[in-house]
Amino acid sequence: IMLLTDPEVESSLLISSDEGATYQKYRLNFYILSLLFHPEQEDWILAYSHDQKLYSSVEFGRRWQMVHERVAPNRFYWSKMGLDKEPGLIHLETSISEGQALYVTCKLQNCTDANKGKPFPGYIDPNSLVVQDEYVFVQVGNSAGRPIYYVSAKRDVFTPMKLPKYTLPKDLHVISTDENRVVAAVQEWNQNETYNLYVSDTSGVYYTLALENVVSSMGPEGNVMIDLYEVAGIKGMFLANKKTDNQVKTHITYNRGRDWRLLQAPRKDLRGNSIHCVLPYCSLHLHLQVSANPYTSGNIASRDSAPGIIVASGSIGSELTSTNVSVFVASDAGNTWRQIFDEEYAVLYLDQGGALVAIRHTPLPIRHLWLSFDEGLQWNKYSFTNTPLFVDGVLGEPGEETLIMTIFGHVSHRSEWQLVKIDFRSIFNRRCTEADYQTWHLLNQGEPCLMGVKRIYRKLKPTSRCVMGKTYSVSMTSGPCDCTEADFECDYGFERRTDGKCTPAFWFHPSSMSRSCTTGMTFLNSTGYRKVVSNNCTAGVSVEYTARRQQCPIQAPKGLHLVTSEGTLSTKLGTNVTFLLFLEEGDGARTSITLDFGDGHALTYSNVSSIEDGIKHIYKAVGIYRVTATGENSLGSETVMLYLHVTCQLEYIHLSAPFVAVRNKEVNLTAVLWPSQVGTVTYIWWIGNNTEPVITLEGSVACTFSREGISTVTVQVSAGNTILQDRKSIAVHEYFRSHLLAFSSNLDDHNPDVAEWRLDVSRVIKNSLIEATGVREDRLLVTVLPGLPTAAEFFLLPDKQLTEGKAEKSYAHLDQLSEVLLNALNQNLVQFTLRPGVQVTVYAAHLSAAPLVDTSENHSGSAMLMLLSLVVVGLAVFVIYKFKRSYQRTPPCTVFQDPKPGRGGRMLGSGSKDQVEKIIINQGMDRTTEIVSKFVYLQVESVLQHSQHKYRK
Repeated sequence: IMLLTDPEVESSLLISSDEGATYQKYRLNFYILSLLFHPEQEDWILAYSHDQKLYSSVEFGRRWQMVHERVAPNRFYWSKMGLDKEPGLIHLETSISEGQALYVTCKLQNCTDANKGKPFPGYIDPNSLVVQDEYVFVQVGNSAGRPIYYVSAKRDVFTPMKLPKYTLPKDLHVISTDENRVVAAVQEWNQNETYNLYVSDTSGVYYTLALENVVSSMGPEGNVMIDLYEVAGIKGMFLANKKTDNQVKTHITYNRGRDWRLLQAPRKDLRGNSIHCVLPYCSLHLHLQVSANPYTSGNIASRDSAPGIIVASGSIGSELTSTNVSVFVASDAGNTWRQIFDEEYAVLYLDQGGALVAIRHTPLPIRHLWLSFDEGLQWNKYSFTNTPLFVDGVLGEPGEETLIMTIFGHVSHRSEWQLVKIDFRSIFNRRCTEADYQTWHLLNQGEPCLMGVKRIYRKLKPTSRCVMGKTYSVSMTSGPCDCTEADFECDYGFERRTDGKCTPAFWFHPSSMSRSCTTGMTFLNSTGYRKVVSNNCTAGVSVEYTARRQQCPIQAPKGLHLVTSEGTLSTKLGTNVTFLLFLEEGDGARTSITLDFGDGHALTYSNVSSIEDGIKHIYKAVGIYRVTATGENSLGSETVMLYLHVTCQLEYIHLSAPFVAVRNKEVNLTAVLWPSQVGTVTYIWWIGNNTEPVITLEGSVACTFSREGISTVTVQVSAGNTILQDRKSIAVHEYFRSHLLAFSSNLDDHNPDVAEWRLDVSRVIKNSLIEATGVREDRLLVTVLPGLPTAAEFFLLPDKQLTEGKAEKSYAHLDQLSEVLLNALNQNLVQFTLRPGVQVTVYAAHLSAAPLVDTSENHSGSAMLMLLSLVVVGLAVFVIYKFKRSYQRTPPCTVFQDPKPGRGGRMLGSGSKDQVEKIIINQGMDRTTEIVSKFVYLQVESVLQHSQHKYRK
């Protein structure tokens, strides 16, 4: 037994080795804030102090040794047997500086620098380390302003968690990690009070959607609580409260979130009256909060020792309410429910669920409790005290087989606490025999096959009144079931249609799953389905739905990524820079990597796997270094580079450039900064294939492109110790045609307004136009514009063969193609499916009756004015909308905590536009007006320039 003294008086421990008969006092030189006991070694303890120091003891607190300083609160964990190399290992998060932390492993009594491990290369975000079962999670902020979540399974290397591409999480909570899979609650970019549930494969890497819009609430300590409850004793069974059309409804699943349904309300109430409640308009709804206080009960309870018995408080109707709350019980794992009380009661399990005890939740003093021996069918009233007692809590003896419980409270508000010990053993007159038990088949609305097996439990008969005792254990027999479609969920990158089929999401390329293949090895080629984790079905449709093993294709290196471990493009002189390289496609084991640091030093590695921990380098002079990485194998090579600034705050930059330019015609490029005044700024322009940059002190530069084709322009802005960049691709041609596009309004509801989304949707629109008109792919360019409402523009490019002839012939051919496209758009022939159930129609934006682009000197002034007006107004609305939406958002709490408030609680990097918007709003509306005006002015100038070049040589 260990007792802690009041830290305001002294810092000491009182330890007893004889069950409390005597105590020995041990003084401490630190103040204990929390304790963490080892799950297997009873004498091993970790103690966290008020000054963020972690101490360890292997003698049950009699002697202490400091493990580490600057440890994050509640971010230290014991090792797990069978996963970690040694039992005395400690996982902890230590703070390095504001906004930076490290994941460190230490030996229990020997945490020296030589013995420290750093499982994750580089820094992590503060308060983001989670070690749970066989998984380890960390969060890393990036320059795009969105956090990257990493997971390690079985203490293997860390891999980014793969959520659906446009999830764009603001907040993420790990809910469950049992049964070799992760259940995570994710608050997406367009959610404020609800979370979506995602489930992973066994690696914890690939996630698919299980349930949308699960309700959340704030806990007493500011923590986020998700309305999700895992039922004890029944594998794969969950209850969740989902918000639909502003109504909260309780749903149940028996197969780990693959299928959900509403709860059937009881047929009769407590008094035997019929309840007229018809699904789906009316159902049973439950409060799913579990008490964090061991002395009080929550709103719902279940036990491993009593499978199928669930007790919960809730209401009947169209939605969950906090009024007219009753208590309900299910004896068959939630298939049918009975009302047992029409007021709130605390219900406890006795004798491993053989009996139930209920005590009324009331602010008034009470002296009675209720006892049921038949799973809540009948209740007997007992008096536990002669004097009514204000009940503060109930505590059962250790072990689920207990027949002793303690009620503590006070007679009056001025009296001391009183403890009433209740021994229920006298009520039972015998021990249970085999004749007292019955078999119970687990069903889901009559379906016996759940999670691929038929499960039969041995349970106490409701009519038996006997003691099961400590020797009782839950016994279950199971038989296999043939696999059906219901045993499989959609694989990563696939979405379930209304007909139940899994099809690829619009952003997903199924062939990408073979990218990490090694030549000569095999990979699993997905069918679009994966078996629900822990599902044990056999045969049936297993062959049809299971991923097929195929030979890895031989590939040249492709998709080589080069980043720094901090995710920035700048570093301080003399510090270690860690470069990380990732190869999306190609044989990593046979691809050599050469990294040129740009300062006269270079390193070559035989394969990608040898540099998983990154490549470290120290720069000895201030400057801008072009760091180049080249991956090469027998089939080819790929080179990627970044420009690293070694120095000495800018929030966000935007490169304003035309999408299409006329060859040999001057183009203005402008960098817009947020905030606009940041002191001395240097602009570095990388234009086309030029090997040397253009460096200016002004935010605009004029240039021409002499060759037709795609030219890339990159601008980097250096301000103080911050380096940000933006990049645009410009299509250069002799002449072109263009027209603005509009969409059906349902597209706006799914537009997160991020660049990657615009690129993917542009590709989908282009394919739809080609399919509807037959226009060649190389003749058409489509780009989706930033902002809301969603708009786009298509560009018709000249035919290379026709440009060698007469110009008039080329112009006429473009006119013909333009008419074909406009006719298809005007007849609503251009449509695409964004996701199951979301069909988007593409329209031509009708500006005027004038020609699309008039190349003569007497062009239509009204058409041009209308075009300019539409663009200017649209850009102004976009900017004002962005500021307004940023101002209204508030950051939530998160398991991966953001210490600085920002848009939606995201971890904000140096390139985050969200930080910019927050700062601008704090500076007042005058500042906002200035930015809007400047942005609109630059866009008008760009449009004027763009219109002058259209359809010219």
